[in-house]
Amino acid sequence: MIERYSLTASAEQIKERFLAEALAAIDPRYNAAPTQLLPVITHAAPQGISTFYWGTSPEWAKNKTPGEKIINLRAETITEKPAQKKAMMKTRCLIPADSFYAWKKVGKKTAIPYRFTTLDQELFAFAGVWEEFEDTDGHEFHTFSMITTTANEMVATVQDRMPALLTVAAEKIWLNPESTEEELLAVLVPYPADKTNYYPVSPRINDINTNVPSLILPTPPSDQFGNLTLFD
Repeated sequence: MIERYSLTASAEQIKERFLAEALAAIDPRYNAAPTQLLPVITHAAPQGISTFYWGTSPEWAKNKTPGEKIINLRAETITEKPAQKKAMMKTRCLIPADSFYAWKKVGKKTAIPYRFTTLDQELFAFAGVWEEFEDTDGHEFHTFSMITTTANEMVATVQDRMPALLTVAAEKIWLNPESTEEELLAVLVPYPADKTNYYPVSPRINDINTNVPSLILPTPPSDQFGNLTLFD
């Protein structure tokens, strides 16, 4: 499961990269996590950057732990479930980002967090889908889920899943309302390992309430308790 990523660019940089205007303030996210309001670009309105909840809204999460079914959708099975297939065809979105995080298990109680970027460390986008809901009081909410693929050779040294990271050409296909099912599935592939970079980061990334620039800095490999480890 992918449950953390980062988007550290300014609103102006995001606008320039995706040719979309921000509809609300965008603050740097060094530790984007489920239940948070995060920027997305929908294929229904590609000229604007909206903010949707990742997975579920905080109001709904009080008695429910967000699971893979609402945070991540698997590219390999997305057409097998009618609701997911409908979302892929009708409510697609881009999720702007500049990295994602994954944890390498090296023992029963030891997991080392890593940050994955592209080699050029530029802005990119994950493939996603979104939904619209109303709560019992009639309030409208928008949520999104990230699509994942099998890990490329580099990510696989840490874990077996990675986000469906899109190339610029693939972004256009994902946002195109006329794209066919076959065209959409063709872009949901692992990002090339030879264009990927990674390094260990601080275990402070485990706390979703921590959002500081130092989270994206390379850090000597350590477990979730901050103990240095020689397993890496």
